[in-house]
Amino acid sequence: MQSLLRYLSEIFGNAFQQAGMDSSYGDVVISARADLGQFQCNGALAAAKAARQNPRAVAESVLANVSPREIFADLSLAGPGFINITLTDQFVAKRLRAAAADARLGCEATPHPEAIVVDYGGANVAKSMHIGHLRSAIIGESIKRILRFTGHNVLGDVHLGDWGLQMGMLITELRRHQPDLPYFNPEFSGPYPEESPVTIEDLEQLYPAASARAKSDTEAMEQSRQATAELQAGRPGYLALWLHFVGVSIAVLRRDYGSLGVTFDLWLGESDAQPQIPTMVQQLRAAGFAELSEGAEVIQLPPASEDEREIPPLILVKSDGGAMYGTTDLATIQLRVEELYADRILYVVDARQSLHFEQVFRAARRTGIAGHAKLEHLTFGTMNGTDGRPFKTRAGGTMKLHDLVELIQTEAIQKMEEAKIGAEYPDQEREEIVRMVGVGSLKYADLSNHRTSDYVFDPEKFVRFEGKTGAYLLYAAVRMKSILRKAADQGFAPGEILPPTDAERELALLLTRLPDEVEYAADRRAPNYLCEYAYNLAQAFSRFYDRCHILREENVALRGSWLALVKLCLDQLTTTLELLGMEVPERM
Repeated sequence: MQSLLRYLSEIFGNAFQQAGMDSSYGDVVISARADLGQFQCNGALAAAKAARQNPRAVAESVLANVSPREIFADLSLAGPGFINITLTDQFVAKRLRAAAADARLGCEATPHPEAIVVDYGGANVAKSMHIGHLRSAIIGESIKRILRFTGHNVLGDVHLGDWGLQMGMLITELRRHQPDLPYFNPEFSGPYPEESPVTIEDLEQLYPAASARAKSDTEAMEQSRQATAELQAGRPGYLALWLHFVGVSIAVLRRDYGSLGVTFDLWLGESDAQPQIPTMVQQLRAAGFAELSEGAEVIQLPPASEDEREIPPLILVKSDGGAMYGTTDLATIQLRVEELYADRILYVVDARQSLHFEQVFRAARRTGIAGHAKLEHLTFGTMNGTDGRPFKTRAGGTMKLHDLVELIQTEAIQKMEEAKIGAEYPDQEREEIVRMVGVGSLKYADLSNHRTSDYVFDPEKFVRFEGKTGAYLLYAAVRMKSILRKAADQGFAPGEILPPTDAERELALLLTRLPDEVEYAADRRAPNYLCEYAYNLAQAFSRFYDRCHILREENVALRGSWLALVKLCLDQLTTTLELLGMEVPERM
């Protein structure tokens, strides 16, 4: 089922073509003046300028060629050549009936599906997640869901920070505290203990101590470098210890990501790309891409076009022979292209990493490592406190993600108590509602801003049951469920959607827009389009519900039509919220 705006644009594109002009001028958009029409086409002005003709005359010639005409209740001109468009109520009802009967609610699957890897998360081994990981997780999860819904083959990859010098630091610091562990005995032949000698709490204490020691003590730094080299060379005890570090960390990461409703198809890390690096570096040397520069090997990155700026070269191998993050990222791209057959790789990473990704992408394209795959860095802004600065705990530290989720759920409990919601429900159900409201409110507050924007973290505001909040949208969806349950209890069922009248026309027209909104969000990698649509849908439904007394309506056909609108509205709102990563309770 073709989206409505695309269908109308095709009609007007053909009309422009029939009038001897390019079909691209036929783009149809939602009207900015609802009093003049439901939609508008403004291409006559640009077409007239290109053809050096009068824009109103161009618009008139376009209107003369519009076909089919029976779907339009009114076509009129305004100003110098704006075409105002109003559809017949019969045509709108036909569109809605088709959407209601479609499992995808009228949303087309792309005819050209791609294999897409979405790289989001970026958590580090040996560290609990903190508030800085929030936006990548929430935005990446939603983009993954949206692209998957549009028909692409999408894999979400957490891309763990699980390799490099920090692992050597942890090994040497643990050796200082527990030197008798078998992992440090080069003569130990195994097997090594299955149970980890450290917890995540131990690792969180060991790493800061190791980092501080290495910064102030050159001998300690050298020991960490040596341990890193031995780990990467395959020393059995260090590999076994590293596997414990990773296993303990992933268990906690799964818990923290899971509390946000964020899941990954792949739990790969920097370590998975390491076997690629020696061969890749040799290939780049042989192809003449690796150049010596002050003892290091670099890839020069000259601008490939006038649009590209001058940037520093990518360091491939350091003067001491070690690989850099850029090297690992190049090897990761190679792995994703050659083993995952990626057509496109999306990186949902802080805007502050823009230069790094520009270097990596340009190097991947110049050397051919990217192959045919397209690379995109989807930047995002910061989450700030009410003081306008990056959000901190009251003590001024960085808040752990687990504590942040608890904070928002505590606020959800308070707001639910104030609204007298769920007080009589069983404890387990009430806890589930609190979780859905808390996490859903947090996600909506983040995603309702364009991802490149900064926003203020204000849990008291996020969890309100009125205004533009996730809690309000969940409550709206639950109210729709309640109406349908009460209708079923009275023996009423959704019927055929009738041509809308003034009472329900606003909602009916809005319900035709889901395919376009999903397409906008997917093409622009911007979930905020769906946030806005969900809010507009909830608002329009509220106005419809106030005007139409559904369960008291005695006309069976009209009542059935209204119930069908409620059902379609619920299905669209639930689908939209699912694409944002939000769960809807059965009741509240």
